[in-house]
Parts: sequence; structure tokens; C-alpha cells
Amino acid sequence: MVTSNGVGAGHLIRASAIARELHPHARPIIFSMAYSVLEVASALNLECEYVPGRDKGLMIKKKWDRYLRDRLVALIDETDAKVVTFDGVVPYSGIVAAKFARPHINLVWIRRGMWQRKPQGVLLGLQSKLMDYVIEPGDVARSADRGPTKLRAEALLMNPVSLYDRGRAYSRHKACEIMGVSPEKPVVLVQMGIGSTDLNQRISAVFKGLASWPDVQIVMAREPRGENGESLLPENMTATVIRYFPLADLLHGFDAAVCAAGYNSVHENIPAGLPTLFIPNNRGTDDQRARAQWCADNGLALYADNDSLEEIEHQSSKLAFPLLRHQLITQCRQVPSLSGAFDIAELVRFMTHDSYSALVNKRVHFQRFIAVAAYARGPQFYARRIVNTGLRALAITFRTLFPHNDAEIPKEEAVFSDSRNFKLLDKYIRGSVRFEHILNGASPTYVAQRKAIARNAYGELEITPITHRIEIETFLRYAS
Repeated sequence: MVTSNGVGAGHLIRASAIARELHPHARPIIFSMAYSVLEVASALNLECEYVPGRDKGLMIKKKWDRYLRDRLVALIDETDAKVVTFDGVVPYSGIVAAKFARPHINLVWIRRGMWQRKPQGVLLGLQSKLMDYVIEPGDVARSADRGPTKLRAEALLMNPVSLYDRGRAYSRHKACEIMGVSPEKPVVLVQMGIGSTDLNQRISAVFKGLASWPDVQIVMAREPRGENGESLLPENMTATVIRYFPLADLLHGFDAAVCAAGYNSVHENIPAGLPTLFIPNNRGTDDQRARAQWCADNGLALYADNDSLEEIEHQSSKLAFPLLRHQLITQCRQVPSLSGAFDIAELVRFMTHDSYSALVNKRVHFQRFIAVAAYARGPQFYARRIVNTGLRALAITFRTLFPHNDAEIPKEEAVFSDSRNFKLLDKYIRGSVRFEHILNGASPTYVAQRKAIARNAYGELEITPITHRIEIETFLRYAS
């Protein structure tokens, strides 16, 4: 189950929700470029491998697609995989190449809807033809979708995917105990995303709005501090910082929330009946503004324009009103159960059957080659070739005059580990070390393949153990 490293952890969490439903019946393995993959997989007791993304800068970019292909092919062979799913905006060339190298697998693109109108939608037709299947996880706000995926016929629309499960969620008292807050006082979750240049101003506006709520307790995933380390909290207000996954299990411990309107936040908070102010963060492809506005228009949540600090403060203050919160809770309870994770898991599980895969792949191979041939031999084919040849010549000339600074690519040895202890490995994943994560319990053949893949990607390198950290479980046991 491959996921890209998007703006947030949306791709990874969606794949993990499906994997958790698959786990009793199959062997789902999360293969992700997201930094939090080890933490998420460990919390859900799933197998995983972290793979450095293309923009990590650990190798020359032109080698990365081949590196991704080789890693996927090796993992397919090691686990005898029948299905490869990809949750991301753009299918990487390495994923498609892995399918051609191992044609027996079913390649499934799990493609979220609600895209903004951006250039990424131009190639949807061609990208979809390179997949065996396209599955669209539903969205409660799908009627507000105006993006390029809205009217496409190749995707199989499913129910929305959510990690929230009423049967798994803790009671208010237990959730508050885990978070270290009092269940006798109001508790508000503030989770507004990452990376925006004016995010701190918005968070400060939220705090000002919540300040009118007596004895309110703020819970966040990170310290509310500005760029210079100054506290963003008003006087006489404190915040509890927690790092817990899945947060969906703690939602019954909150009286209200202020969140970005990402796919996962909306599809966790609404079925949990949590009164929420959604403030859209419109980076990336996700049309959070349309989703948040739809939720507000249908009485499921409050909405504030992310460009208006005054509106953010005003809408945040409304969460203190008990009658309003009761109205939001009542409306959220009218939303049908979000069963997308189970439904998609059942479909993927069906694709793992050998007889089904053999039958379908004969048909799919024929259709793929027909589709690619039709595309390649169209009337504009030769015109495109001429243009592309000219652009390539210009690019080569430009890069000759202004070469990449390959000296910036780190030259250290590769660090291998099959551990899932994210606390110990986090610095390797987030740092500039050439970190190679290996599936726990892998065969010697697979380990040897992974070393060869690393050498092909990085060039000549040394693979040696780190002797001063003997407490790191199985750290580097394959290095010798």
C-alpha cells in the first residue's frame, strides 16, 4: 500500500484505515514516503517500510524513479504480493514501471476527489489508463466537488474512508486520562495543519476566540510557539501537547475542535459528533474551502475564511455556546456510517485471489496496450515529439550551463534498519542520512537485493553498523 508524502498525512492515514480493515484477512504492508509512517504503522500493528521521497535529496533525481521501481519489485517478490495500491495525487513513474516488471499484480490508484482546479488534472486520462483500477474514496461534501475528477467515469466511487470507529473510540473519561486533562472542564482540540506562513496568526486568533470560554483546556499536537519561540497563548491560558495516534480514538474526550478541513479531519470529526470549526488550508490539490463551506451550509460544522483573522476569532468564540454545540452534534448524527475503509478493503481482498487476478490481468493487459497505442498514434503524436525534442535540447543546454550542485547530495554511508521503533529512527528519517528501512523479518535474499538497490542508487558506499547505539533493537543487524 504505497503512499506519497503530501502536505499532511492524509494519504498515509487513509491507506492505514484501509489496511486496518484488511489486516485480519490479508497481509497489508504500508510503503510510504511520509515521515510518520513508522509511528502510524506501529500504533495500528501494521507492517511497513519507509522510502525516502524524490525531494529528499539523497540521490540524483533522475535515479529516484528507478530506485522506487526496484524497491517495489523487490518487495513484491519478497512478499508474493498480489495487489499494489497507490494513494497519491500523481502516480510515480517508478510505480507504473513496477507493474510492467511484475504484470501479474493488480495496480490500484486510490484517488481522492475534491481537487482544486490546478494543472495536475490535465493528465488524468492517461494516468488512469496506466492503472488497472481507480477507486475514489467518497467525500461527505462530494456534491460541492467542482474539480477535474468530478465527472471522470473510470473511477469506482466508494463510501468515505475514516479512521474513526465508535467501537474503538475511548470514553470521555478514558480519553481525558490519556491526554492528561480534566474531564470536568471543557476540552478543545486545535489542529490547523502545518507549513503555512501565516499559520501562527490564525492560531492566535483562535486562542482569542476561545478565551471567552471559562476554564477551557486546549489540546494540540505541537507547542503553540511562534518563529522566535514566543508563546502564542493569551495570558491565563495553557495548552496540553500530546502525540497520540490514532487521534480518532480520543475524539470523545473533546467538547469542540478547531481544525483544517482536510479529508481525514472532516471524516473523523463529523461521525464522532464533535462540534468543529473548519478553517480551510488550500495548499496542495485538496479543495478544503469547498469541503468546509459545504459542511457549514449543511449544519455539520462552523466555517471561517482562512484569510480573515476577525472571522476566525468570531467563529471560534461561538464554540463556547452549549446550544450551538448541541445543534451541530444532532446534525452530525444524521450522517450515515462511513464504511469506505471496509468496502475498499473487501474489494482489494477480492483482487488477491489468484484465479481472479489471472483472469482480469489478461483482459487488462490487452486494454492497456490498446489504450497506450491509441494515445501514441494519435494525430498529435508527432507534433508532441517534435516539441518535446526541442524542449529536451533546451533543457540539456540549460543544465550544461547551470549544472545541478551534486555536492549537496550527502556522501555518508547508508544506514539500514528493520526496526519499527519510530522514536529511535525518527532522526534518521527526518535527517539527511541515507536511511534504508527494511521489512521486519525479511529474508537474506531480500536484504542482499536491498543493499544492491542502494548501491545502484547512491553509487559506491559503505554499509557499516553503528556500534555506540546497541540499544536500537535490531538496528543494522544486516550491515555486516
